[in-house]
Amino acid sequence: MAKTRRRIREDLKLVDAVVELLDARIPISSKNPDIQSILGNKPTLTLLNKSSLADPVVTEKWIAAIRKENGWAAAIDCSTGEGINKIVPILTSMLSDKITRWRERGMVGRKIKVMVVGIPNVGKSTFINKLAGARKAKAEDRPGVTRDTQWVEVDKKGTGLLLLDTPGVLWPKFEDKTIGENLAITGAIRDGVLDLESIAAVLCGRLRAMYPDALCARYGLSEISTYADMTDYELLLEIGRRRGFLLRGGEIDSERTASVFLDEFRAAKIGRISLEVPYDVPDTAEVDRPGENADDTVDKIESSDDVNTTDTENY
Repeated sequence: MAKTRRRIREDLKLVDAVVELLDARIPISSKNPDIQSILGNKPTLTLLNKSSLADPVVTEKWIAAIRKENGWAAAIDCSTGEGINKIVPILTSMLSDKITRWRERGMVGRKIKVMVVGIPNVGKSTFINKLAGARKAKAEDRPGVTRDTQWVEVDKKGTGLLLLDTPGVLWPKFEDKTIGENLAITGAIRDGVLDLESIAAVLCGRLRAMYPDALCARYGLSEISTYADMTDYELLLEIGRRRGFLLRGGEIDSERTASVFLDEFRAAKIGRISLEVPYDVPDTAEVDRPGENADDTVDKIESSDDVNTTDTENY
């Protein structure tokens, strides 16, 4: 991570602006504070990616909040292409003074150089490919793909861009365990290093509190108040039972339940859900986790080499 931060700091001198991609479902948790300190006063456009998965009402509130702080922001979706056509006009507006100076100096046709930053699995390389209209940046649906910086040329209606793709990087330690859980829930951290049942139980607790109707509708549950005496983990098992994920003897397949539950959340099959609203990270309810307490999962995340290395890019 230190190498990546050093490289970003060095390359920042080469660019005119920065595009920072955040996950629209967790804008607070997906914003790396280390990178923010490096960017300083460099003109930055904040893009809330994966907006088709997030609650549209909440996303609009995020856009308004960022703009209120004199920031540039837009919602996009690199899978559907939504909002991609806004990017060049926004960057042109952001840098209008600089572009005017270029023209006055006869630097007509000078390309705008933009660095693209973000945490793993937020969609940087896919964003670049969508904007370029071709597969120029390597992108896959797993963390650890983008290993080095790479320049990609984009030509949009006479406005030339040079985009600098960078490896995704997470910070070494999450001071707030909710942030670590949010990153795990949305897939920014490799599933292979996590206790999926614990993470799925945390997500179940979030949804029963924030989106109970969507949760009940997806899994054929009664009114959420019916399950008030159940822990989040027990409610997760109830979902597995209703989906028929049973082992021999009628035991619920908790591992399969957790995996499917997380996959369906990530694919918005439960609904368009945001886990954070502007400047208010939801409290995490206590979860009855099999074999460990709530802090154990976060400790595992903090100590894993899969947290603060590189990038996933397939969204």
